[in-house]
Amino acid sequence: MAASVDPLVVGRVIGDVLDMFIPTANMSVYFGPKHITNGCEIKPSAAVNPPKVNISGNSNELYTLVMTDPDAPSPSEPNMREWVHWIVVDIPGGSNPSKGKEIVPYMEPRPPVGIHRYIFVLFRQNSPVGMMVQQPPSRANFSTRMFAGHLDLGLPVATVYFNAQKEPASRRR
Repeated sequence: MAASVDPLVVGRVIGDVLDMFIPTANMSVYFGPKHITNGCEIKPSAAVNPPKVNISGNSNELYTLVMTDPDAPSPSEPNMREWVHWIVVDIPGGSNPSKGKEIVPYMEPRPPVGIHRYIFVLFRQNSPVGMMVQQPPSRANFSTRMFAGHLDLGLPVATVYFNAQKEPASRRR
């Protein structure tokens, strides 16, 4: 059974980044042993490498995964909303992003100020899109809505987000 969207409404993911949708697929995201649940806290140092992402579905279905930060550079003044951290297209159902085509390489969270939301959005594709999609000119001011509209992806089928904030610098004595 797919997850509820309630935490996405409370966390303003629906509204700031996405429109209301009904989850119809399952996606699990792990940074090391840590399973990502909506609103959980992840230290940026634990997210240096791309997460392990498992997508439900059949191998004849294709998916697009987008990871963005809608709080760049700061939650109080998100004038770079959204900062795109990762895009992978043509991921077969029942697999993971390593089986798809990476359009934007993974970039770890680096929140300069405040608590940032990092959102993983999964779309089911109608057909392969790898030849149609180009890398955005910048990671700043990306729009998940416009990207999905351009590729005719429709509404998301699964979404999960985590929070992260700048870690204190290690103190040297």
